[in-house]
Amino acid sequence: WFWLVSLGMAGLRVDFSMLLEPLGFVKILEWIFAIFALATCGGFQGETTLLVSCKGVVNKTVTAAFAYPFRLNTVEFSAPDPKACAGTWTDVHLVGNFSSSAQFFVTFGALVFLYCVAALVVYIGYNHAYQQNNKFPLTDLAISVLTALLWLVSTFVWAKALADIKISTDANIIPGIEACKAPGTTCNFVSVTSMGILNLSVVFGLLNAALWGGNAWLVYKDTKLHNQWNRLSESP
Repeated sequence: WFWLVSLGMAGLRVDFSMLLEPLGFVKILEWIFAIFALATCGGFQGETTLLVSCKGVVNKTVTAAFAYPFRLNTVEFSAPDPKACAGTWTDVHLVGNFSSSAQFFVTFGALVFLYCVAALVVYIGYNHAYQQNNKFPLTDLAISVLTALLWLVSTFVWAKALADIKISTDANIIPGIEACKAPGTTCNFVSVTSMGILNLSVVFGLLNAALWGGNAWLVYKDTKLHNQWNRLSESP
């Protein structure tokens, strides 16, 4: 509310020179890397495939397709044949629900994206007000520090969930499938979609945390806190 009132009173003065300065340039990078984090996690689609032999069926591939938000416990393998191996093949699901971790990471990234857009509008259109009123940089500093910490937390939470997703979709799933234990039935793991792009989402999360940490330092240098600290350190 304070920002809206103050900006409204200051008036719009479009000036793109701020984007050439470190503070504006880093904000553009934060905006771009937030998009990358969102896209690499939220846009993933994959599947895990088994080769099944059972009553009346020889070497039939069955697949389970999974995607964001990774509620694997709702993902079901296709049946080997319409008769479900003469009734020995029951519904088979993947294990685990990792939606909370994935959605935390993606939702936070979306909020950061929106904040970056708002901040760039302020930098470009209201830079004169930002520089004249120290409350703007102080608010920006607090948000930057908090965002850096939350990027770090959300990335670590998502990285742990990703490690569990890999376990829940690879060859380790076969011993837990009851239908594969039926007499005359064999199941062999074939493949799972590469999760390299999900690994990239973790990298982008860490890069975002580093960018926001650097952004906090740049904002700090623009506040009176920095000047006051310098005066205290220089005093005898």
